Amino acid sequence: MTQDDIQWLKTIQYWRDASEQDHLTMLHLVATKDNHWALFIGHLVIEKLLKAHFIKAQAKHPILTHDLLRLAKVAGLSVSSQEEEWLDEITTFNINARYDNIKQDFYRRCTPEYTALWIERIEEIRACLIKKL
Repeated sequence: MTQDDIQWLKTIQYWRDASEQDHLTMLHLVATKDNHWALFIGHLVIEKLLKAHFIKAQAKHPILTHDLLRLAKVAGLSVSSQEEEWLDEITTFNINARYDNIKQDFYRRCTPEYTALWIERIEEIRACLIKKL
């Protein structure tokens, strides 16, 4: 194993660890019913795992994007049409949580039922991505 290989493995582990920390934060936010922030952090959980996959596949630093479906595709992951829809929806949690002019619509959308559904889907995608790493 080369020094470069070792460095890429360390970088992959960095993204996995960062995702795990965000996952714990997401769970804390769900428990405190801070739904919009839980979903925002949930996006980061998936984004960081996808960046680890990108590095594993490409042996270079990931592209600068928050678009989860794009990251999955450039990482060479095959995703079902359902997973594509989920990744597209989860991507909106990042954008909507950051811009004031659309925050209120996002807050209203983050009912307990909506949040529970999407946290469940984030958990499903997360487990699959970890398994494939």
